[in-house]
Amino acid sequence: MAAKKPYRSPQGFALLPGYLDRAQQQALLACVREGLRAAPLYRPVMPRTGKPLSVRMSNFGPLGWITSVSGYRYGRRHPVTGAPWPPLPDMLKRLWADVSGWPQAPEACLINYYDGKARLGLHVDADEDAATAPIVSVSLGDAALFRLGGPRRTDPTRSLRLGSGDVVVLAGAARHCYHGIDRIYGGTSRLLPRGGRINLTMRVVG
Repeated sequence: MAAKKPYRSPQGFALLPGYLDRAQQQALLACVREGLRAAPLYRPVMPRTGKPLSVRMSNFGPLGWITSVSGYRYGRRHPVTGAPWPPLPDMLKRLWADVSGWPQAPEACLINYYDGKARLGLHVDADEDAATAPIVSVSLGDAALFRLGGPRRTDPTRSLRLGSGDVVVLAGAARHCYHGIDRIYGGTSRLLPRGGRINLTMRVVG
């Protein structure tokens, strides 16, 4: 049997555990709730097949990431309500400025809500023209098992547990690596009264 290749964290990957304290998490959650009143969570579908994703989504910012039967794209309006996306909260703008090392502000912030059964398969974020700009994500609520690999789907992967208030930066080589969410650990946080996890992912589009 061939030995497994050793895993090496890709250049540009950073996990900042507990970056937001409890009060900051609550403040950010209030911003998310306000944004979702203007742009409610919806359940998107996969291109071509129309299969619903297990996560529900919305967006902050002038652009929002959308997946539908016709494909992946960025758009300026909520695909269900037709309304513009709510602006990116100042708290997230400051976080981006503090950790991204990138001069341009993010144009999109994807809001993903995971219930206890939701998953997100291994993928690479490749719909942005600004392919060298980092991606910054924030976890709120129940812990999740995050898996990070390499630039090829077959590369070795490493699993990391992300807790509420943790921040992940994918920059440099890590920006082009496969990653996903394998499971949610229900009951590990009391931040969301009904449980589940919210992930906020900020991106520069072009």
